[in-house]
Amino acid sequence: MMVAETLEQAAGKRERAGRSARREQRSHGAEGLGRPYILRNIPTYDILSEENLIRIETTADRILAEIGIEFRDDPVALDLWKRAGADVTGLLVKFEPGMLREILKTAPAEFVQHARNPAKSVLIGGKSVVFSPAYGSPFVMDLDRGRRYGTIEDFRNFVKLAQSSPWLHHSGGTICEPVDVPVNKRHLDMVHAHIKYSDRPFMGSVTTESRAEDSIDMARIVFGRDFVDRNCVILGNVNVNSPLVWDGTMTLALRAYARANQAAVVVPFILGGAMGPVTNAGAIAQSLAETMVGCALTQLERPGAPVIFGNFLSSMSLRSGSPTFGTPEPAIGSMVIGQLARRLNLPLRCSGNFTTSKLPDAQAMNEGTMSMLAAVHCGANFILHSAGFLDGLLSMSYEKFVMDADFCGALHSYLDGVKIDDNQLALDAFREVGPGSHFFGCAHTMANYQTAFWDTEIADNEPFEKWQAAGSRDAALRANQRWKKMLAEYQAPPLDEAVDEALLDFIDRKKAGMADAWY
Repeated sequence: MMVAETLEQAAGKRERAGRSARREQRSHGAEGLGRPYILRNIPTYDILSEENLIRIETTADRILAEIGIEFRDDPVALDLWKRAGADVTGLLVKFEPGMLREILKTAPAEFVQHARNPAKSVLIGGKSVVFSPAYGSPFVMDLDRGRRYGTIEDFRNFVKLAQSSPWLHHSGGTICEPVDVPVNKRHLDMVHAHIKYSDRPFMGSVTTESRAEDSIDMARIVFGRDFVDRNCVILGNVNVNSPLVWDGTMTLALRAYARANQAAVVVPFILGGAMGPVTNAGAIAQSLAETMVGCALTQLERPGAPVIFGNFLSSMSLRSGSPTFGTPEPAIGSMVIGQLARRLNLPLRCSGNFTTSKLPDAQAMNEGTMSMLAAVHCGANFILHSAGFLDGLLSMSYEKFVMDADFCGALHSYLDGVKIDDNQLALDAFREVGPGSHFFGCAHTMANYQTAFWDTEIADNEPFEKWQAAGSRDAALRANQRWKKMLAEYQAPPLDEAVDEALLDFIDRKKAGMADAWY
């Protein structure tokens, strides 16, 4: 009887205090957690031997020297390569082994991307891990309205959700395409949304050189021109036109970011069997070759400019030709990419919460977990697509966004590893409890329970009967309620009125200077 009373009393104390602590934590968001980014306390998972890494690097060198890479619609890039000593014939550029690695020595191994709230600036590189939302979906979806084209309202909503999550560190970039705004003007509204509704780091446009420059100019309004020239405040995510082509749209944007001392995220997009070989080793060698070239081009534009070595390996259904995401071969390939990036001493963007599922269901979470764990173990520093990715990246899901963000919370604890000190070893607790009793109400438990375990916002851990009485809601339904609550409780971070007025004036002048374009 005494044991039962002790358990009941301890449970009551724990639940009352736990609710209070969780409310306090949520009310302060990321500031309360004090985690602008993660510093990993677990090692990376290195799967290939030195001999096999050298074989992949040698294959990449042979691709670059014997086959080469085309640079289209950017004569300045061709001239930069010619002056650097590459073999340039028309649009085709070939590189002697070792040339790119020498150029890449000026790129920083890590750098800070500054946020307008200095407490939310992130370190990219080394042991840091930064979670950023998914990027680039033309559609959005939720359980209430289904799948539809994204709007600027949706875009702003996702910025607010990212800002409200204590488990994400970055506001992202094109979280969804706001198709109700003209193509040539929407980048202005997107960058403004990141600045106004979030005080975290963000990404800019890369769809043309002028839009990249507009994004950087807006960052200069916020941070000041001199500060931006000396520090990274904005990222631009650029993709290789695999296989073995860099087109001018991307290289012009890449060089615009590098010229301004801002970081390009250089990413091949290789679907095995379509834009690359079906074999993992061949796709990895191709990825290494294409990414090194893009990263090196930033250093030719401005030596010392920050750059992120990116990777997007994926597979495809060879029966239908459809892309597949969250499959095991690209996941294990990420481990190798991590090893290769570390040998180049460059920050890494790798993997994400990938899935081909059309709903926030078991397939979505299985595939997303496979990909995110690969990103965590390969040593990725900047993990784009951490939340919201659905439908093979065609759709941004409100429900999956908060489900993924919740999983990112679990990964915070996972990456913390196991701490060893006198409190963690809990010898005093063993002395107090002794053999055959319980730890539920002991002093050590009461002193540590608020921080002992990660606390989910989505999962249901109640007994079956209580879950049933509450409506038998599955994870997607719980997530639906969660994102609505987050938006209802969202509070915009303070932004200096003069800065916002200057941004709006810049946007108005830019928009007035061009007719609407819808393609």
